[in-house]
Amino acid sequence: MSNSWFQFKQFRINQDKCAMKVTTDACILGAWTPLKPEVKNVMDIGTGTGLLSLMLAQRNPGIRIDAIEIDNTAKGQASENVKNSVWEDRINVIEADAKEYCSDNKYDLIISNPPFFNNSLLSRKESENRARHTKSISYSDLLKAIEVNLSDTGYASVLLPCPEYFQFYELMVEAGLYESRKLQIKHTRHSEAKRVVTVFGKAKPNESFFSELVIKEDDQNYTSAFKELLAPFYLYL
Repeated sequence: MSNSWFQFKQFRINQDKCAMKVTTDACILGAWTPLKPEVKNVMDIGTGTGLLSLMLAQRNPGIRIDAIEIDNTAKGQASENVKNSVWEDRINVIEADAKEYCSDNKYDLIISNPPFFNNSLLSRKESENRARHTKSISYSDLLKAIEVNLSDTGYASVLLPCPEYFQFYELMVEAGLYESRKLQIKHTRHSEAKRVVTVFGKAKPNESFFSELVIKEDDQNYTSAFKELLAPFYLYL
C-alpha cells in the first residue's frame, strides 16, 4: 500500500485521496523538464496531487502555474498541497476538463503526466481509471488541448511509456508539432527503457537532442546522474 504522504525537501505531498501517487518517473519529469528563461506562464494538465506544479514552482520563482484537474477529489488534494507550500500565490488549481479548457492567455510551457494505458484492464475504481488509463482523455485529445493552449513559441513536456510514446509521436507529427528533446528513462544500464519524456512545440527546432537517464546502478544504488537531478527534491540525496 502506498504511503499517504511523500515528504520532499521543500514541500510535502499528501496523496491519500488521489489515485495517481508520487512516482519516480513523475519526479524525473518535474526535475528534468527544461525551464527556459522566457517561461512565465505554465499549464499542468492532470495535476493530480499537484506534484509537478510544486516542483516547477520550486525550480523557478518567476513562473505562475495553472494546474488543471478533472477529478474533484484530486483537485481538493492538490489545492491542499499547494496551500501548505510556500508557493500558494503562484499556483492556481482549477477543476476542469482539459478537453474543454481554453485559456485567453497562452502558455509558455505545458507539462503533463497523462493517463498512460490504452489496452490494460480497467480498475473497479473510476478515479483510478481516470488517472491511469486513456479512458478520460485520449492522446489525440491531449495533443489538441496542448495545441489550443500553447503559445507559438512555447513547448510541452509529456511523460509516456515507450510503446505509447511511438503512438503519441505519430499523432504529434500529424498535428504539425515538432519534437525538440527526448529523454529515455532506464531502471538500470542493462534494462530496456520503460519511460520517455518528449519535449515538443509548434516551432520547428534548429536541432533536436536525445539523452538517457539511468536510475540505479547494478548494486541498486542511485546513479550519480539521478542523484544530481533529484538532489534539490529528495530528502536523502
